[in-house]
Amino acid sequence: MRIFLRHLLPLLAATSALAAPIAALEAAPGVTPDSIVKASMAREWRKIAPSDLMVMDLAPATDGTPRRVVIQLMPPPFSVPWTHNMRALVAARWYDGIAIVRVQDNYVVQWGDPDGENPAQAKPLPDGLCRPGEEDYTASFAEDADVECAAERPGSVHMADLDPQSLLIEEQAPSASISATTTTHADMGWHMRDSYAPWVEFYQGWPVARDAPEDPDETNPQYWPLHCYGTVGVGRNYSPDTGTGAELYAVIGQAPRQLDRNIAVVGRVIEGMEYLSSLPRGTGELSFYKTPQERTPIISVRLGDEVADLPGFEYLATDSRSFEVYVASRANRKDTFYVQPAAGIDICNIPVPIRQAAK
Repeated sequence: MRIFLRHLLPLLAATSALAAPIAALEAAPGVTPDSIVKASMAREWRKIAPSDLMVMDLAPATDGTPRRVVIQLMPPPFSVPWTHNMRALVAARWYDGIAIVRVQDNYVVQWGDPDGENPAQAKPLPDGLCRPGEEDYTASFAEDADVECAAERPGSVHMADLDPQSLLIEEQAPSASISATTTTHADMGWHMRDSYAPWVEFYQGWPVARDAPEDPDETNPQYWPLHCYGTVGVGRNYSPDTGTGAELYAVIGQAPRQLDRNIAVVGRVIEGMEYLSSLPRGTGELSFYKTPQERTPIISVRLGDEVADLPGFEYLATDSRSFEVYVASRANRKDTFYVQPAAGIDICNIPVPIRQAAK
């Protein structure tokens, strides 16, 4: 049995919840992932702070329909320098008036300054932005989540302050999702069956991965966030450039996991994805738009606590009993449509349920 995040295990031992046994799941007729989510308890949901949302209003559609995209920012300790920059860019209203400049089928929608490659015409960036290094693509749970240039920003988090219950640690109790996906070579099921990393799990509702430890007693492994559908990342040039957050993209196709640890993951689209994925594809090189008329203008970008009419949002806790059974159900679909259960699942095929919170 592999032990991960050993330094948090004493805190977690008293809080791990038993998941429903697979036999009970199989016996229930008509059980689907959606029905499990609908039957979840209110206490299993976690509110998303409005200050952790980025609200991007696009130019209205041709029929006048408003197009609003809501992005949840990545929590510490991940991608802190870039999310610091993004908050600063929002505060400076820098994103207002830029545009969607690229739409590549089954890959990404990208937005930024259309004149960003022309030094004479590029929109000046505000002062005080971080200059992240490539080492910031990963994070350790044993280190301080702050970086020097972000230390004073609101919401800076120290590792000692993180809620240990937000980590999905399954050594403590039988797990429905593990039992549903265990193989001879993967005694921890889906956590160990990823094609891109030796171990995957969820942190505060976010999919993350880690390397295999060189030492079984290693307590400071490096973790990194994953590129799944709807993930928002930072555009950059060739290494060693890491981007600032002024140029962003959202994944609109099959999860490009080869980008993990090569580009910063800074968030995910939680509402309005259809306004990005349905845009006309670019016809230029790498599917960039050739003319200004093809681009979609971005009218404004604000943090959620600046938007009066923004509803509240919440996600199903990934350490909850309902989430465990939800994962097991997605790994072994037995509802009416399905003939052959898969007995396995990719972490990017486990979308964390997110909904508007009841008022």
